[in-house]
Amino acid sequence: MAIDVKVPVLAESVAEATLMTWRRKPGDVVKRGDPLIDIETDKVTLEVAAPNDGVLTEILRGDGENVTSGEVIARIDPARSAKPAAAAAQPQAASPARPEPSAPPAPPPAAQPAAPAAAPRVGPAARNLAEAHGLDLAGIPGSGPGGRVTKEDVLKKVGTSAAPAAPTQEALPLREAPAPAPEPAPAAAPADAARPAPAEPPRPEPAPQPVAAQPAPDAGGRPERRVPMTRLRRRAAERLLAAQRENAILTTFNEVNMEPVMSLRNRYKDEFERAHGVRLGFMSFFTKAAVEALKKFPVINASVDGEDIVYHGYFDIGIAVSSPRGLVVPILRDADQQSFAEIEARIRDFGQRAGDGKLTIEELTGGTFTITNGGVFGSLLSTPIINPPQSAILGMHRVQERPVAENGQVVIRPMMYVALSYDHRIIDGREAVQFLVTIKELIEDPARLLLQV
Repeated sequence: MAIDVKVPVLAESVAEATLMTWRRKPGDVVKRGDPLIDIETDKVTLEVAAPNDGVLTEILRGDGENVTSGEVIARIDPARSAKPAAAAAQPQAASPARPEPSAPPAPPPAAQPAAPAAAPRVGPAARNLAEAHGLDLAGIPGSGPGGRVTKEDVLKKVGTSAAPAAPTQEALPLREAPAPAPEPAPAAAPADAARPAPAEPPRPEPAPQPVAAQPAPDAGGRPERRVPMTRLRRRAAERLLAAQRENAILTTFNEVNMEPVMSLRNRYKDEFERAHGVRLGFMSFFTKAAVEALKKFPVINASVDGEDIVYHGYFDIGIAVSSPRGLVVPILRDADQQSFAEIEARIRDFGQRAGDGKLTIEELTGGTFTITNGGVFGSLLSTPIINPPQSAILGMHRVQERPVAENGQVVIRPMMYVALSYDHRIIDGREAVQFLVTIKELIEDPARLLLQV
């Protein structure tokens, strides 16, 4: 009885998903746990594996189709997984049986034809071509995997064994072929009369060469390629447009002297990595600073629900991560309760699994505040867009040495521009500016992060 391959149970917020590319085709033997296809949702990519050993008998939904939770997309027949082995045994049992009748006249010669029992290792095309030319497959050496006789092996045999008769019969059609003149092969026909190698005539491969002339559909030399958006990209586009349409977004800027954090990091980075098994980066400092600033300005951590403002008493920080499929924002839950090492480990794990498409829907759902770092790509300044229903987002940028004034003198310092985009419906400019100033003060004096002052 066939076993159904179903779409995994999707999250409540996900109505449907899109099938990507099937990795197997009908007739393939699969084992339990083998990946069959990836399913793309609005937030993550889910892998559908074979539920049982067997043969993939049919695919019900093709590449790129939309599916829903629990829908049957393919079927596997577990009973057919053992048939190939049984079928392989039958030709061998049948071939030794033939020499038995011929054994009385000549037992020794009859025993040797039984040796070429490897004849079953022949493809259908090679078998048909050999039968058409009356060739014995047992006398054709196979050059394919495991000694398999291929079509090319049969063509070589045809060229050597049928050389005298084939040229006259094959050359005649080739001489009449120049009338249509689409095929360049007729030019070789006169020479074939003198050559004992008519392996060229049976070859149909040269005929499809006109297809190679198709790469020039763009006469103007301005090619275009139309690619449909992925579901993740479409969903991100919808959310970004909705954010700009439904929120009163405003951005305030400041700059941070990164020298204190960089000095602290350089002083302890090796010892930190030995003790915790993870590198010390800037994100843990900014995450800790954001949590402390959110405690002082709770409205930055709030969200709008209809005509209400919802103040969150927890700190679930979204960390924007770039992946091959687009930007994703996994959530660092209860960031206020995590150490520097735990934050760095979680962020590194998010980055790795985002690249592999292994983040779960739960890890991408929720969040009260987001941090994005365009500086890793070289961005010097930007205006990030908030991630609804959140009300604010902090943007980090590239660290760049610039001349700044300190105590009446011009000095060179590693500086970073920071930006806070916020929903002006519930967050006033005063709160937004003071929030960003708090971030600046904590980063420029990292000891305050430890003392929480």
